[in-house]
Amino acid sequence: MKFLDQAKVFVKSGDGGPGSISFRREAYVEYGGPDGGDGGKGGEVWAEAVEGLNTLIDYRYQQHFKAERGLNGSGRNRTGRDGEDQVLKLPVGTQIFDEDRETLLADLTEIGQRVLLCAGGRGGKGNAHFKTSRNQAPRKSQPGEPGEERWIWLRLKLIADAGLIGLPNAGKSTFLSAASRATPKIADYPFTTLHPHLGVVEMGEGNRFILADIPGLIEGAHEGAGIGDRFLGHIERCALLVHLIDSAGEDPVSAYQTVRGELEAYGAGLTDKREIVALNKTDAVDRETLDALAAELKEAGAGEVLRVSGVTGDGVKPLLGEIWEAVRARRKAEADAREAAEAKARGETGWSPI
Repeated sequence: MKFLDQAKVFVKSGDGGPGSISFRREAYVEYGGPDGGDGGKGGEVWAEAVEGLNTLIDYRYQQHFKAERGLNGSGRNRTGRDGEDQVLKLPVGTQIFDEDRETLLADLTEIGQRVLLCAGGRGGKGNAHFKTSRNQAPRKSQPGEPGEERWIWLRLKLIADAGLIGLPNAGKSTFLSAASRATPKIADYPFTTLHPHLGVVEMGEGNRFILADIPGLIEGAHEGAGIGDRFLGHIERCALLVHLIDSAGEDPVSAYQTVRGELEAYGAGLTDKREIVALNKTDAVDRETLDALAAELKEAGAGEVLRVSGVTGDGVKPLLGEIWEAVRARRKAEADAREAAEAKARGETGWSPI
């Protein structure tokens, strides 16, 4: 399935049905009076986060979504049926923006989360509502209210626990395939990865986390150079970043500084996230060179540098262990925050007389 992380769609709720002008016509009933029913309410447009989706490709080929209009009212005080709702089923992590692409309307971060995009128009009143002591045979009714319509932008930000970053051809896809069952395309040329890949890493006893492989960044990516800038948003939700550096590259230290510079220029708090730096492709470099590179990277601000080879598997498990510890700490902090918020909502202050 082709990956698509943004789409523009048109949504419109249903118009309300018009009210009816009708009078009771029945044998032996001399003064039947008005009995026009109300029109039905127009259908609404909802967005819902569902399980099992990780792309917006469905909205590439269909861009218009309209809810059903309410049916007309009729005689004998019969109200028209309400229109059917239109539900946009979206992947978890989808953000919904207004047409200006800046105003955030909703952020779907949990399965089952729903948000109303367009409210349906109210149905019009039938002539039975306008009967008074001075006007017992009204010949007027209300038209239904029009529904709402708007253009919206859908932007998917994958929800992963950790994100792989680095220059093109740093070995991110190879590491992802070694750490999980994901099968990204692997080749010996830059920009092999054209869209993000997700892999589920099993740590035993039901413990698992999601690892995202982001297309390689180059200098000027935050301004649109290359393709990585478009996918930087996918790592905004990650607990930490795993920065892989090609130890066999021309200038690994410069490569590290280039990527860090692009993260800082992009903003969105990416430079504040915890970062694990690892020299990749260690099978192609001798030990002395690796020691020198690790020392230079530490001086450049990379901190402790791990060593890994996605081809041979050396260092993969220790690196995954580091990632898992950070992910577990993040999950525990989020769980504690949720419990505290729920306790506050219940009015529990934690005070005890003992």
